[in-house]
Amino acid sequence: MSAVAANRPGGAVASAPENPLTAGLERLPVAPTTLVIFGATGDLARRKLLPALYNLAHDGALPERFHLVGVARREKAHADYRAECEQAIRQFSRREPDPDVLAGLLEHVKYVPGRFDEQAVYGRLAKVLDGFDERAGEPLNRAFYLSTSPDFFGIIVGHLGGSGLSRRSGAQVRVIIEKPFGTTLEEARELNRRVLSVFDEEQVFRIDHYLGKETVQNMMAFRFANGMFEPLWNRNYIDSVQITAAEDIGIGTRAGYYDKAGALRDLIQNHMLQLLCHVAMEPPVKFTAEEVRNEKVKVLDAIAVPTPEEVPRMAVRAQYARGHSGGEDVPGYTEEEGVPEDSRTETFAALRLEVDNWRWAGVPFYVRTGKRLARKITEIAVTLKPVPHLAFSQDGSLGVRPNQLILTVQPNEGVSLQLGAKIPGTRMVIRPVNMEFLYGTAFLSQSPEAYERLITDAMRGDAMLFTRNDEVEAQWRICDPILQAWAATDEPLARYGAGSHGPAEADALLREGDRWRAV
Repeated sequence: MSAVAANRPGGAVASAPENPLTAGLERLPVAPTTLVIFGATGDLARRKLLPALYNLAHDGALPERFHLVGVARREKAHADYRAECEQAIRQFSRREPDPDVLAGLLEHVKYVPGRFDEQAVYGRLAKVLDGFDERAGEPLNRAFYLSTSPDFFGIIVGHLGGSGLSRRSGAQVRVIIEKPFGTTLEEARELNRRVLSVFDEEQVFRIDHYLGKETVQNMMAFRFANGMFEPLWNRNYIDSVQITAAEDIGIGTRAGYYDKAGALRDLIQNHMLQLLCHVAMEPPVKFTAEEVRNEKVKVLDAIAVPTPEEVPRMAVRAQYARGHSGGEDVPGYTEEEGVPEDSRTETFAALRLEVDNWRWAGVPFYVRTGKRLARKITEIAVTLKPVPHLAFSQDGSLGVRPNQLILTVQPNEGVSLQLGAKIPGTRMVIRPVNMEFLYGTAFLSQSPEAYERLITDAMRGDAMLFTRNDEVEAQWRICDPILQAWAATDEPLARYGAGSHGPAEADALLREGDRWRAV
């Protein structure tokens, strides 16, 4: 019975009408599940997935019957893999592990060795999964997490289908696929075809860990739960939107992957276009996975596919050179270990996009990402149009600037609203001030890792924070022509010094009067 329901004569019950915007937000329980991690000894599993599972267990968010199976190439005993899991959790968990919770989680961990393209591996895996079901006395849900090189995604999915593991009578089977989902539009289409020939779309969870971050989720809350923003959230009041994902580190040991990917594939094609969708989407009829993702696809479809002639005017790429970062001299990109001396891979990419619909026509969306920049930050800056008439004297002031709403995704998640205010004194002097909301101080708790939310949602079957097949292809339709145009030119790449704010060439994307926010 609803909290507002009351007993009536004759047994009639009255309840509050359903709010369409909150319908679908009810959290489904997590059913008993066996999670299988392919690539279980890799860096992602050690640093993110295993610590996330421990923290979920600590918070009581895992189902009462939960089992974990690791699949990787190296031969090792179950006990050896459990010891590796414990070491990874102790090293990378966001909280000090509780011995009892850790022991309870590791008790039901098993390991299956073998190559992902070896059919026998899937037979051994099926025996382990069936054993868990027999002990439970019922079929358990199964979730297959593909934490491997993208080259194996199609291979693993094909073997899961061929082994009969993609379906389970009386239980749900889901597959979680990491990024990148293809490296071109054609590859993404082919991978979608292979995946959907084995699994139904409802079973597929294409993960983008940015969508699990609290600020990204809170973007919808700020937009749709606060009446003050909706009247302003359009071309009449918003002047521009700037989305930045800056890193102060280089490529580390990722040269093998990064030199084939580059900044556009690595971040813009997935994470940053998803952030743009959250800023620009229309309110969904209901907050269900399908309705939210429908609105995001509409945003992507409203971004014109660039022609080869347009690419130089709307996209800039660059590569970092030697410089000073983190208090020390650092090498340029082509001097990094494992990078070819003649590499033309971009470590910085910036785009100017327009969402050509009624709400956003004429508003530029500036998107940029780069390695070895001055600091690490991911943020969305929404700049409102300036006041139409400035009556205040500028003498001695820091200038009246347009209001900005800044949503910081990392490192310090929060929201800041920049306003103009008078400096105390006898004169009318204006300066910008910030009204800030930070998660750490507002809620006096540490935000959970993105993977904690995403893993539970996938096991629950809630796909709201995962990308659908048509979303992935729509994102590639925007980025693929840019990559093709860059590959077809022999013009030298722009350069920027490590530890700087990026290449000067990126300024050419800005309208007159616009400027990049400092990073």
